Amino acid sequence: MSNPVTNLDRLTAQHAQALIRDANDDIETTVTKTLGVLQEDGVYACFLYLLAREKENGKAVVKELLNLLEGLGFDWNKPMKNGQVDLSPEVVLKHITDHVTQDLERLLLTKETLEQMLIYARYGAKAQEAAKQPKEEANP
Repeated sequence: MSNPVTNLDRLTAQHAQALIRDANDDIETTVTKTLGVLQEDGVYACFLYLLAREKENGKAVVKELLNLLEGLGFDWNKPMKNGQVDLSPEVVLKHITDHVTQDLERLLLTKETLEQMLIYARYGAKAQEAAKQPKEEANP
């Protein structure tokens, strides 16, 4: 019996939807900045940025990124403390260093997967914002 193949596109879409559903209204800016850091500086820098600069929205994004990493099937369980996800910066950064950055192929796959999730979250936030704004009717 073979291992089931994980549909990464579906996985990233699910986690992007969860982030948008559970986050504050101003999540789009956080996601856009995070995507830029990830693309320019890498996975570790992405988590470092979120933990250092983005307060509550940062925690929401970190939590969902960790959920996504856990879903990749590499046995990267989330860091836990007393039955809760431990989002303290030192624990999260050690988790990323010890698990995610050790294998180059997995690191590159992880970066692409996180990018895809953040792109979906960004567009999801834009769509959600557009849906909230009243529709203006054209005046003749």
